[in-house]
Amino acid sequence: MSHPVKIKNALISVYYKDNLEPLVKLLHSYGVHFYSTGGTEKFIRDLNIPVTPVEDLTGYPSILGGRVKTLHPKVFGGILSRRSLKEDKEALETYEIPEIDLVIVDLYPFEETVASGATEEEIIEKIDIGGISLIRAAAKNYNDVVIISSKNDYQELAEILKENEGYTSLAQRKSFAKKAFNISSHYDTAIFNYFNREEPLEVFKYSEQKKTVLRYGENPHQKGAFYGDLDALFRKLNGKELSYNNLVDIDAAVALIDEFEEPTFAILKHTNACGVASRNNILAAWKDALACDPISAFGGVLICNRPIEQDAAEEINKLFFEVLIAPSFTEEALRILVSRKNRILLQRNDIDLPKNQFKSLLNGIIEQDKDLVIENKEGMTTVTDRAPSEEDYANLFFANKIVKHTKSNTIVFAKNNQLLASGVGQTSRVDALKQAIDKAKSFGFDLHGAAMASDAFFPFPDCVEIAAEAGIATVLQPGGSIKDKDSIDMANKKGISMVTTGIRHFKH
Repeated sequence: MSHPVKIKNALISVYYKDNLEPLVKLLHSYGVHFYSTGGTEKFIRDLNIPVTPVEDLTGYPSILGGRVKTLHPKVFGGILSRRSLKEDKEALETYEIPEIDLVIVDLYPFEETVASGATEEEIIEKIDIGGISLIRAAAKNYNDVVIISSKNDYQELAEILKENEGYTSLAQRKSFAKKAFNISSHYDTAIFNYFNREEPLEVFKYSEQKKTVLRYGENPHQKGAFYGDLDALFRKLNGKELSYNNLVDIDAAVALIDEFEEPTFAILKHTNACGVASRNNILAAWKDALACDPISAFGGVLICNRPIEQDAAEEINKLFFEVLIAPSFTEEALRILVSRKNRILLQRNDIDLPKNQFKSLLNGIIEQDKDLVIENKEGMTTVTDRAPSEEDYANLFFANKIVKHTKSNTIVFAKNNQLLASGVGQTSRVDALKQAIDKAKSFGFDLHGAAMASDAFFPFPDCVEIAAEAGIATVLQPGGSIKDKDSIDMANKKGISMVTTGIRHFKH
């Protein structure tokens, strides 16, 4: 064992006492003496185990309502002293400071307090000072001191002590120190981000403690991991482990379905919708969503905003798909859908999602607000001689919700709360339009009376002309081109309506 250290004295001061008792009893069996504060001191004393109050060690009581308890040279000297240095040993002897070989400390629940909606005064009081200082000191001196900064590490320390009769190795102490610095840095990041909400400093800080190893990355030869709390968002009811691509598609599916209030089903493939329909019930929504493009739906990600019942499950079960997401499933529906063991079924929980997004790029990170804007009738300005009818407005609104979540360049056709076709990810808007027309025809959709939405302006009038000749009755686009008038004139020539929104919905 490299540089073994036997634990003689331990300082324990924790907010949560869960699973602490077995470790304290084990340490006591190895002859460890305890120093402690407040509730933790009482906890140890109630186990009939001797414990010295930190106040007795320092000669000072806990003051300022508990804000100052352990901040004293007799505590930090015992933690930070370098056992190999003669002058450090002499200082400890001179000032009667005991060597502290083990520190078990956790931190006040700052993030939990913020999430609870507490007042700012309550939140500020949950900024830990003594605990964070003890953690940093013990972790810094890992050469001689063990730091346990989470109850999740109690069992690991217990197993080490049992195996080595109360000793720890340098590698083990360094491992605990690494965990401790992770906890302290995460804690400081949470505090900084709380303070950085208004008039933010121009820096980027993010910390996430939960890691889920994915089946693979974008391709099987790439490793992948998700950092975040998937369990808070979904309850996994069936299926294989999630892959990187599954999560990218699921993210797109959740963003799209949240645009709709009425019963809606959406089918996505490679983050783009290949079927969307809103109806009076989920079974009808499913059938009409699937009709949009039953070929692309194969192996897709499915999502709806209402419970899945038996009738819908029986129809959905006929399709091979990767993932199905719903608010809930009836027992009968679940029995049907779990018939294929690899099929991923996710029950979505009702939690708020972040309002910003970021990703790594080049040698840094790009961040932006999420596109949370959607233009309804009041946000649409008629620019043609013919104004949209109420039915046209409804079709435009539906199409605009979908175009917002579709890869640029994109064109979306919709009618009667149903996606008819889309052209996605094309290098020209004309190509996107032609792709959408071809898809609509291939699945038997009549485009007469349908709405067309574009994610960006038309640089030339050709798209409007082609769309009108295909039967499109009304067009939505953001406007802003120096040649807007050409497209508007073409719409007037063809006798169709056009609205502009002033809002572009690029999605790269």
